[in-house]
Amino acid sequence: MKKVFACLSMVFLLTLLVNVAYAQDNNATKSETTTASETTVSQTTATAEQTASVEETTSSDKQSFHQVLKTKYIQGGVGWMTPILICLILGLGLVIERIIYLNLATTNADKLLKKIEDNVVAGNYNAAKEVCKNTRGPVASIFFQGLDRVDNGLEDVEKAITSYGGVQMARLESNMVWISLFIAIAPSLGFLGTVVGMVQAFDDIEKAGDISPTVVAGGMKVALITTIFGLIVALILQVCYNYLMSKIESLVSTMEDASISFMDILVKNRK
Repeated sequence: MKKVFACLSMVFLLTLLVNVAYAQDNNATKSETTTASETTVSQTTATAEQTASVEETTSSDKQSFHQVLKTKYIQGGVGWMTPILICLILGLGLVIERIIYLNLATTNADKLLKKIEDNVVAGNYNAAKEVCKNTRGPVASIFFQGLDRVDNGLEDVEKAITSYGGVQMARLESNMVWISLFIAIAPSLGFLGTVVGMVQAFDDIEKAGDISPTVVAGGMKVALITTIFGLIVALILQVCYNYLMSKIESLVSTMEDASISFMDILVKNRK
């Protein structure tokens, strides 16, 4: 499953990079067309200039969200925006994998306990183990480990439940560390890109020999784009991370409650 998500992420990344390259070519063509239009407009009357500016504003307003996003991506610098995008892709891939795994791990503990109790009361422990085998999720796996050692005594059953419960908890929390890592890396990369962009902006000011508002504002705007994208990625992954943690806590609580009820069933029907 993890390999499938990794392959899908790489395909999506390659597709996006191709779109970025195509957007750069389009921007170059648009810039040449804009330069020629400005030369023509400068030779016309003031009324024609106003009409051209109105048309240009209207065309910019009609840009789709996808086009605006690609433009900002290029303005922020492909070298700095690509690592942030990779963090988003890998982070969402892990989030999807965890959501699928946790949903598959969710079982109806009360219904499972009722089936096990019926078989234990009848003294048919093999049937109880078959019920656990045919039920997915960590709760059923823990019960199977306990039933498999019921002949050794309740003390061994309790030890098996405790030990295997820790293993199941570790599996539930798998890959959560990587998601938290991407949450920390994304804004850090954004801040780093901003600092580098500010240094480049000051270099442009030094070369121009003039602290004009145009040079300062343009450089600062481009520099801050990386921080914006980094914070957006961190916010998205943080929301997903908190959802997954709440899901894991719910499953762990269900495992603990079900384990106590399972031990009560074995104690009551001990022969």
